[in-house]
Amino acid sequence: MHPNKRDELKHLISESLREKPDSYTVQSLFEKFPTIPELMDASEPLLMNIKGIGWGKARQLTALFKLVKTLSIPSHDQCMIRSPKDAFDILEPELRYSTKEHFICLFLNTKNRVLHHEIVSIGSLNAAIVHPREVFRAAIQRCSASIICAHNHPSGDSTPSPEDISLTKRLVSVGELVGIEVLDHIIIGSGNFVSLKEQGLM
Repeated sequence: MHPNKRDELKHLISESLREKPDSYTVQSLFEKFPTIPELMDASEPLLMNIKGIGWGKARQLTALFKLVKTLSIPSHDQCMIRSPKDAFDILEPELRYSTKEHFICLFLNTKNRVLHHEIVSIGSLNAAIVHPREVFRAAIQRCSASIICAHNHPSGDSTPSPEDISLTKRLVSVGELVGIEVLDHIIIGSGNFVSLKEQGLM
């Protein structure tokens, strides 16, 4: 956990709970959840396992974590996508604290401007479960000319798996049938990414 981020979060938590940053409760939180993603993903029952945190404080904390996640995600609707890095810059803040795989799509117009972006599915720790019909149902609803797919690897390693490559090829095939081009599939790791388009894997 980055020292500055840790200190900022500790300050926010202590303010929310009206306790000192070095109190037993705050210290216990950071001992039980040593990384920001683990802490941000903590459920109310897990938080209540810590001495001094009851139902009320657990609800306060989960609301705080949700707010922190929301404020860290800038709005990029109508941004133009010129490269895989542009897509990465849009999506990485949303996936930064994720401990599960999230499959997200950017829906673009004919000028490659982002009409909308949406989490299509959430998988387990190491598997994003998505079906092409879910992707293209959302794309059609948004009147998309094309889409960019992306998902994160919570391990931090953005190397595409054989399943990632297979899914991408299926998405491209379905896109050709319905007339919505799949421009890229981006795998996001810890501060890094791989574009399957750039790697010639789609």
